[in-house]
This record gives sequence, structure tokens and C-alpha cells, in this order.
Amino acid sequence: MTRDDPADSPLPAVVVLISGRGSNLAALLGADLPVRFGAVLSNRADAVGLQLAQARGIPTQVLDHRSYPDREAFDKVLGDAIETALGGSRGLVVLAGFMRILTAGFTERFAGRMINIHPSLLPSFTGLHTHRRALQAGVRVHGCSVHFVTAELDHGPIIGQAAVPVLADDDEAALAARVLRQEHQLYPRIVRAWAEGRLRLDAGQRVVLDALVDQAACLRVPA
Repeated sequence: MTRDDPADSPLPAVVVLISGRGSNLAALLGADLPVRFGAVLSNRADAVGLQLAQARGIPTQVLDHRSYPDREAFDKVLGDAIETALGGSRGLVVLAGFMRILTAGFTERFAGRMINIHPSLLPSFTGLHTHRRALQAGVRVHGCSVHFVTAELDHGPIIGQAAVPVLADDDEAALAARVLRQEHQLYPRIVRAWAEGRLRLDAGQRVVLDALVDQAACLRVPA
């Protein structure tokens, strides 16, 4: 459904931002979502995820942040590229391992239509090295969260979460792999809920899920 849809497709448009291997991008591309992928954009030319998009015939573009004098200049060009890829629609911007701190102006420009997946159960462990910090803290449950993006890093309204147990013999790599498997299930379900018009923010910036959405799609807990 998403491979060859033209720019004038009636399907809602999605633009994905990546910086690396694109494993969550691969999960989205493999989920047969009712969306049109307008583009995959990256700040790194060596991002492996670009090849995944190109293999599907999805337009890609590299915008090297090092070529711009400051964050504001980069975010302006990035925002313009997103708007072009969305084709004038109020589509969804999906951050999938995009390793840039975004300016307030950029997050305001796409307020309510930009989401991110973070490898922790927010609001715990914002920022980097989440799995290491979870092990150091001795938590018994860890996981991932999908949230709307705001100017405050990893603090936007939470849409859905998936939890995993922390096992006695876990190291950072084992825990990260267990969480990543949940990311690959959670993110496509939430993008699907958005595409079907069943996900929105109310005036109080609280996430509202349509009653028809299976709540299990946005909340996964350990067996």
C-alpha cells in the first residue's frame, strides 16, 4: 500500500526523520500502513535507513546539520523540506532515531503532528543511555514510549508505551534488544491509529484515542 503511492494519493502523508540504521523505519515500512511516505530525511549521509527507503521507491534527502551555522538555520531548512515532502497536507512527522535536539521554533511549527519513540518508560530516563541507566537504577520494569514532540526534550504528551521485565542477568545489550522488539510493534500501531483518524490532542494537550482503538495497541505490558 505504501510503496508506490503518488504524491496526490488520498492517503495521509508521513515524513520520517532518521540518523542511523532505521530499524523503526523498517518496522513502519513493513506494517502495510494506510499512509503515503512522502520522504525519509536524514542529517547523516551514511544512515543505513536511507537505503531501506530507496529500495521502496520512497524519496530521500540528506541535510547535513554541520553545513549550517546554527540549529535555527538547520531547522528552518529541515522544516521546509518536510513541508515540501508532505505536499501541502498537514501530515505526520515521525522521528525514528533522529539524533538532533530540535529548536522551539521547529517543534512549534509541527506541534500536534510530530511524534517520537523513546527507549524508556517516560517520564523516567529522558535523554541518552536509557538502558544503562535503568540497570543502574535497579528498576524491575523498563520499556519504550511514543509521545508528541514539544520543545522540552522527551517530555511531550505520551501516546503509548510498551513495558518489558528487567531480568536478573540482563546487561545493557540484552535489555536494549528486548525493548527494541517492543518498539517495532508499538510504533506502527500508533501511526496506524493516527492515519485512521483515531488519535488526537485535545485543547488541554492530553492524548485522546478513539474508542474504536484497541487500547492494547498503545499499551503493552510484560507477560
